[in-house]
Formats: sequence, C-alpha cells, structure tokens
Amino acid sequence: MSRSPAHLLGLDGLPLRAGMVSRQASAENPTGAPGGGCQRDPDPTDPDLPFSGPAMDLGRGWKVRPYVPLAAGDTLVLADVDGPGVIRQLFLTTNAPALRPLVLRCTWDHEDEPSIESPMGDFFGIGQDPGDHTLDSAVVTVAPARGCSAHWPMPFRRHARITLTNEGAVDAPIVAYRVAWEEAAIPEDAAYLHARWRRTRTGPDRPEHVILDDVRGRGAYVGTTMTWTTDQPGWWGEGEVKFHLDGDGEHPSIVDNGTEDYFGGAWGFGRDLWPPGPEGPPPEQAWSGTWAGCPLVSAPDLPVRRFGMYRWHVPDPIGFRESIRVAVQSLGWGPDGRYAIRSDEIASTAFWYQVHPNPG
Repeated sequence: MSRSPAHLLGLDGLPLRAGMVSRQASAENPTGAPGGGCQRDPDPTDPDLPFSGPAMDLGRGWKVRPYVPLAAGDTLVLADVDGPGVIRQLFLTTNAPALRPLVLRCTWDHEDEPSIESPMGDFFGIGQDPGDHTLDSAVVTVAPARGCSAHWPMPFRRHARITLTNEGAVDAPIVAYRVAWEEAAIPEDAAYLHARWRRTRTGPDRPEHVILDDVRGRGAYVGTTMTWTTDQPGWWGEGEVKFHLDGDGEHPSIVDNGTEDYFGGAWGFGRDLWPPGPEGPPPEQAWSGTWAGCPLVSAPDLPVRRFGMYRWHVPDPIGFRESIRVAVQSLGWGPDGRYAIRSDEIASTAFWYQVHPNPG
C-alpha cells in the first residue's frame, strides 16, 4: 500500500498521541516548566519587562512578557532543556532591520559545537532579509509579516540548547519566540537534525558554490535554502546541483540539470515558455509550494537582482553512509549563446539528519 500525504505530514499519527507530555519555551515561560508561564507582574521599569506597560491595569497573567529585546552582541537562550525529547516547532519573529546578523544555533546532548548554525532568515528560507515575501511549505512557513515557523523534528537524548545571537551592530528591539517539544524516548537509530550556512562570491576562479562538505558518517540530506544575488545581467540559473556521495570522486552520483529545476521550477521560473539563450532576463515569477519554491524574485530592471529559493527533500531524502558533498555551479548564458561562468553572490543553508550530533 502506498503512503498517503497524511502519512508524509505525520497526520495519521495524531490519533495515537493522546496523553503525550507537551512543553513549550517562550518569553512568558523561558524554561518551559510545568505551570511556569505568566508568573511576572507588569513593571516597565524592570529591564527584563520593557513591554509590560500595557498590562499595568490587568496585572499578572495578561501579556506581561510577550517578547524581549536582543541588543547587539547579546545572546538570547530560546530553550535549554533536558531530554529525552523531540522539538516539534520553532517559531521566531522580530522587527530587527535585517535578519542575517541574527544567528540561530542548536546544540544537542552537550556537544562542544552546534549542530545547527545559520542566520535566522536563511534557516527559514528568507535569507534576503527584510523583503515582504512569504513562504508556504510543508516544513517551513513564513507568514505576514516575518512570522517564521519550522516544523523539522529535532530529537535530542540528553539535552537541547537553542540560542539566537545578535552578531550585528544594531539592536533587535523585539524578538518573539516559541520552542515546542514533547518529552519522549528516542529510538537508538534516530538521527539529529543539522543545518549549515555558507556564502560564496563566485567567479572564473571560483565557479561553484559549495552547499555542504566535510560531513562524515551516516545520514540523510533533507533540504536546501538558497539566496542568489546577481552581479551581472542575464539569466543566472543554468548551474547543475551535484551530490557526491560515499567517496564519489570527480563525478557525482546525483545531479540536477539546472538550478531552477532543482528548486522545482522550469524554463527560468518563467511565466511563459521562453527560448533559452542570451535574449535577456527571463520573466521569472515568485511561487511557493509544498516541497519547493522561489518566493522572492526582484524586478528585472534592477541593476542587482535578488532571488530566494528552497527545496525540501522530505519525500525524497538523499541518503549517505560515509560522506556527502553538495555544490551548485554558478552558470548562465553568455553573449555568444554559450554557457558562461558567472560572478554572483550565492548563500545557502543545508539541512540534513545524521546519527551523531557532531557533523565531522
């Protein structure tokens, strides 16, 4: 019997989860402890309660600490909890002017290095920062305005620590967050979620952007978010995405035939079919789907164009037993009707599960 979409989304397991132990960390209950929420009295003179003034007439329990500020250089602990358990949702939003200076880190089971390290916007598929675009997919949702939710299952056995650090020079006046998890035993063969961010300035001497490498062990690659900033005119998305698996040498085991194809589109994300070649910028359109999308497309008449894309390998994970390397070529059309290496800025976050919390 084939698996239904309900199975893929976990819906058919809901009738079996009655009585599960649910926890949630937020600004109102930072530890997620049972009965630990809404225990503060409004006092806007308290630096920890700067947004409590509107609740002065209502008192405790009435939106006293709904969100917190995050000053430049500071770190906010979103969750610091003992296991075993599985994080089911991570929600973040902020009115910071830019999202890339806010860096998300997740560390599992007291490891020295985080398994997840990515700018906030790139983790949620909106790495081109303050754009007003939304994203509607099965795993990640970005709702108006900047309501960022991720539903990757994140198991941990002994401990989970999730932080958001403001590595920029500008304060984030408001940060709201939610980390929802369930207390549950973790099967011995369950893998940990990892995410890693990379940024590359490509050119003839650096013709590809490496999405992921230096990973050793057993796991499954499950997703990519990518931003592409063009530094020259013309179509930019002819590069192939290549997966080198388990000791592949020069040639990969898995390869897609074009950047837009890998991210689920075709013919340059065009509104209509258009002939490939040096005819000028194609009429790309933004779109957002269950497993893939290109939710950000900047206007074709801008001197610098920006694109944001995502692809979730949830129904089609790419397994590896020993190692994995993923890269995309920076390739477009040249004026002579031939492919040409481009000089653009590409940034990506790779998502994968691995049986050990340390990716190396």
